[in-house]
Amino acid sequence: MQSLTALSIDAMLPAFPDIGRDLNVSPANDVQLVIMVMFLGMALGQLLYGPLADSLGRRRPIMLGFVIYLSGSVVCLFSGTLTMLLLGRFLQGFGSAAFRIVTVAIIRDRFEGPTMARVMSFVMTIFILVPVVAPAIGQGVLWLAGWRAIFAMFLVNGLLLLLWFLMRMHETLPLERRVPLSFTRSLNAAREVFRIRAALGYTLCIGLMFGPFMAYLSTAQQLFADVFDRGEELPVFFAILALSFGAASLTNASLVMKFGMYSLSLWSACTFTGVALLSWVALQTVLPEPPLWGFMACLMLTFFCQGLMFGNLNAMAMQPLGHIAGVGATMVGALSMLVSLPAAYVIAQAFDGTVLPLVTGYAVFGVAVVATMLWTKRGICRRPVTQASAGSSSVES
Repeated sequence: MQSLTALSIDAMLPAFPDIGRDLNVSPANDVQLVIMVMFLGMALGQLLYGPLADSLGRRRPIMLGFVIYLSGSVVCLFSGTLTMLLLGRFLQGFGSAAFRIVTVAIIRDRFEGPTMARVMSFVMTIFILVPVVAPAIGQGVLWLAGWRAIFAMFLVNGLLLLLWFLMRMHETLPLERRVPLSFTRSLNAAREVFRIRAALGYTLCIGLMFGPFMAYLSTAQQLFADVFDRGEELPVFFAILALSFGAASLTNASLVMKFGMYSLSLWSACTFTGVALLSWVALQTVLPEPPLWGFMACLMLTFFCQGLMFGNLNAMAMQPLGHIAGVGATMVGALSMLVSLPAAYVIAQAFDGTVLPLVTGYAVFGVAVVATMLWTKRGICRRPVTQASAGSSSVES
């Protein structure tokens, strides 16, 4: 189910020129909203499905998510304007948020300890592999039947997954473990995130870091087609860059034991920020038109660093929220995505036929990530030692 979300994002990228032409999208950069609006739906959907999964059980929220996702796919399939297409994409994102939130809860219900870790590793492997092949799948469907057929593929895949879910997946949350649906409980969790500096600071770091990456996703087709004139090879380049995240996930387990989550994340942030700053200087002075190999090398290193940071920052943000782990994870996920969306929009909409807006975005928000990490760490070190702060400090060192 989680792979369906990744497929719904990345398989769309090769279709941007066709969508823009058929729907008369103007200005051309507005087609980027096809990606961003889905992320907006995912961010808001998390606020709903987390509490529902703890109150109604796991099956019903996922079935609701499927209904909304499939409805969005139908809207996209028959859309005649960009506005209608964006409405469908929002529904797809809002529905697919259930797959992301409730799937993890189901795994937590059924497994624990090393077994849970093994299952989560398998899930993450699938989630990493899908972006490697998704643009190629989208481009193949585009060549055969046009961009609307991509949404037909999403619809068919969603229906098959729903059928499998209804036949194979039983309820994993017994009645005695369910909690009443409460707006106050969610509001209190949000207050906790804003009150605890570690939770707030590292959540902001996730959002600030994800903003430029979301801008890359939204402009990838334009970058490789308009800047480097290699649009037909987008799936190949996208796959190579996606593997950088996979490599980071494979090496993070050993690196984090040696350096610690905070140090590893801080050095990774400093590295990709340094790369972005040096690239910005080069673009402004000696290399206004970078070669493709140089652009790819910089992005591979940047994505590797971000791959190291995502899981570690999330773990550090969640560490002081153990007493509200479920709804806390929902708040961290939603807030970080809501922070990233304005950043991504500003960077992507600034696309002018060069790589400069993306590089500038990585430089500016990279500095913001480093500054926020230092601010967060300084506040934790100054705080009186309590049970929560002691737990937070133990994982960061």
